[in-house]
Amino acid sequence: MAEEVYRQLCDTMARRGGRYPGVDIPEFYAVAEELFTPEEAAICNAMPRGFNTAETIAAAMGKTEQEVAPVLEAMADKGLVSSARKDGERVYGGPPFVPGIFEFQFMRGTFTERDRKLARLILAYEKALDSGRGPTEETFPATRVITVDRAIMAGNEVHTYDQLVSYIEKYEPLSLSTCYCRHAAKLVDEKDDCGMPDDVCMQFGTGAQFIIDRKMGRQITKEEALEVLRKSEEAGLVHTSANRQEIDYICNCCSCHCVALRNILSKPKPGLALNSGFHPVWDAELCTACGICIDRCPAKALVMGEEDLPVVNLERCIGCGVCATGCPEGAIGLVERPGIPIPPVDQKALKAAIMASRAA
Repeated sequence: MAEEVYRQLCDTMARRGGRYPGVDIPEFYAVAEELFTPEEAAICNAMPRGFNTAETIAAAMGKTEQEVAPVLEAMADKGLVSSARKDGERVYGGPPFVPGIFEFQFMRGTFTERDRKLARLILAYEKALDSGRGPTEETFPATRVITVDRAIMAGNEVHTYDQLVSYIEKYEPLSLSTCYCRHAAKLVDEKDDCGMPDDVCMQFGTGAQFIIDRKMGRQITKEEALEVLRKSEEAGLVHTSANRQEIDYICNCCSCHCVALRNILSKPKPGLALNSGFHPVWDAELCTACGICIDRCPAKALVMGEEDLPVVNLERCIGCGVCATGCPEGAIGLVERPGIPIPPVDQKALKAAIMASRAA
């Protein structure tokens, strides 16, 4: 019976999709059995699409709400389901592995023996899937870079979705948690530390409330959120989120550990697959050719030109603005880059854009 419920779980996670869906290989079962008890896996398999009450989920299993509700609550605490309040009722949803369950495991930033074991199992599963994929064709990007808007030069159109401050001002509550990618790397190998700050991932609104309620992170003020942005930009991290205008999280990514950014930057022309819609320009009178911007560029898109002025390769430039925030002379500004599609309005529109690009 236990073997069958995990085989069903593999199908469930395959339907949920994401970067690492359920795939019938030994590494999947090793991760699944560490994450889910057989009872939890059965509940996961029975969950209808979207968010539903414990009563609805119990009915799908032929059980009572009293039997299922405590297990759902425990699963939410473990980051195996998402949970929120809707119209005064507690509802539960089934997230994919990524983005979702895998990240939830390490948002607390703890270093227990189970954390270390789980990190090794997840890494083995990710490697097994990545090795079997081979080269992938670029479609409409699911992720986007959000540039450093304070570096955008006057005269350029700056939309609300280009301004991280607008999201911080709009949503309540805000939460802060540990970077999954960098923390997972250190759980596997404590020496695998790039030195970047870890407590820089933010969630907004309903997603933030889930993180706060389940103690995966802590609630922060708007002033603290702005300080996180400043700290991230100073360190040279890249602001990323879902490629839509309505977002509920911000990751501050390094190029060495963060999965989405690292994979895009490994391609010959990352600037054509992931871009903020801006690119840097230099003030020749202010630039001292110090080369700091070249060293900071996560996309390796800059070289020093013949006139002792950096030159940008737009096929590699992702428009993050890390070069501008590190310039001691303030010689770098950001300008609009034509031809970059605007982000879809919401998740439904993003899915439609991705499907349309694959069908083309």
